[in-house]
Amino acid sequence: MANEWLRELYAHQAWADAEHWNAIGAHPAAREDAAIRQRLHHLHFVQHAFLWTVGPRDHPFNVTKPGDFTSFDRLREYAREYHAHAPILRDLSDARLAEPVSIVWFKDPPLTITVAEALTQCAMHSQYHRGQNATRLRELGGEPPPTDLIYWQWKGRPPGAW
Repeated sequence: MANEWLRELYAHQAWADAEHWNAIGAHPAAREDAAIRQRLHHLHFVQHAFLWTVGPRDHPFNVTKPGDFTSFDRLREYAREYHAHAPILRDLSDARLAEPVSIVWFKDPPLTITVAEALTQCAMHSQYHRGQNATRLRELGGEPPPTDLIYWQWKGRPPGAW
């Protein structure tokens, strides 16, 4: 059951991220807005961090900063790189989802949660920051798209269209 729920959350995340990027990309002021760009980086940096956290950890995690992405399009590629690898998260076994994983950025006290809990946090974290950027996009005169889970379900669960 957890696996089905996570499949749903990650399919929604791919669609919602694409809708979010398309709306921001269509509005020049939003594309260049420092607050939006920083949050976009943070949102996708955290997605990459969770992908690494629940993965094999066979390479060091690549820590990036907003300034590493000199253009909107390069930051968008960073977001798409995550989504190119994220489908593996939807196919984890129930046994793997129940395994403990250490969240290395929590030091005092350390945090160990299940893989399922880590992936749920990643999906919820993304939704939170998309909401912040939607508010900022509206402040800049743009029209944020509806990206709620229920809206995606109502639309027939479309895939992300970057």
